[in-house]
Amino acid sequence: MQNSNFPKPQLIHSAEALLNSIEINKYSRLFILCDENTHRFCWPILEEALIKQKHRFTLHVEAAGEATKDWRVCLNIWEKLSKENADRQTLLLNLGGGMVSDLGAFVASIYKRGIPFIHLPTSLLAMTDAAIGGKCGIDFMHFKNQLGLFARAEAILIYPPFLKTLSTDERKSGFAEVLKHALIADADYWEELIKVNPENWQSLANNIEKSVQIKSRIVEEDPLEKGNRKKLNFGHTVGHAIESYCMKIGQPIPHGFAIAAGIYIESFLSIKYLNLPKEVFNEIAQTIQHFYAKVDFSEPAIDEIVNFIQQDKKSEMGKSRFTLLKQIGSAEIDVEVSEMEVKTALLDYVAKNG
Repeated sequence: MQNSNFPKPQLIHSAEALLNSIEINKYSRLFILCDENTHRFCWPILEEALIKQKHRFTLHVEAAGEATKDWRVCLNIWEKLSKENADRQTLLLNLGGGMVSDLGAFVASIYKRGIPFIHLPTSLLAMTDAAIGGKCGIDFMHFKNQLGLFARAEAILIYPPFLKTLSTDERKSGFAEVLKHALIADADYWEELIKVNPENWQSLANNIEKSVQIKSRIVEEDPLEKGNRKKLNFGHTVGHAIESYCMKIGQPIPHGFAIAAGIYIESFLSIKYLNLPKEVFNEIAQTIQHFYAKVDFSEPAIDEIVNFIQQDKKSEMGKSRFTLLKQIGSAEIDVEVSEMEVKTALLDYVAKNG
């Protein structure tokens, strides 16, 4: 895959401009995927523009939430596409957050060996992270994104006013990924973000472009995650394990809340492995504690969380490899971390975030 294969995300400021950017007439038909939430809050904006421009379309709505990233849901969508006689020039429009972006791209990439798709991200998480970079996948046996591939979107169209439709928790969930971008790549950006109010959609909208630039630049340098792109995994090795554990026990949490916990824990590990100054860790920890409530797990859960880490797709040859911080704005990839130190970091999180 060449770097040029990745479309650059475009910021769009009206529903009509969204449709004009899509060039619908070059596709044989339009199939729109959304979840219950985006169907209720975001779809009416797009529907009005589609009707005004007299475009025909098929709408498919799935349940909201991470549990929808499931192979049985994929079968359901593929069956719907087949019944609608969708051909290889059918455009799949993914209108939704990270779940819809992941699911829709995966479905489109498999159906008929690949049909074109466009992301219209509606959450901060999708706008700044999930929709960018070509990764897509579904969960399997409680493991996050265990089945997946790299797939090229035709376009990524970001309409910031969609942020108005989000709950406070959804805004804060996406904000964890924005914080991550600053921590791995831009210390000055971090200083700006710690003053942001993630409950205010306009405040978040003002910071979308910088975050998109960081993610896009890293992806362009390393499209298939052989090197520098692994920096984007900061907070995710532990974060995904915590999220998977919560899914398994039937108490799912927003993705970004798990990632925020992962940022705390992996910053703690960075003290030992990369000599991250303790005062820097304290600043990161205090920021996470300010924005996010503790993810509720206790000491007995730690062994199970460690097991999820060992099953993580980022592990290689039985060894857990992390992206850790040297300083705010500077990260190092492929740091081998011992199971004992992971447990120590998890215990610290439990003890200090009560």
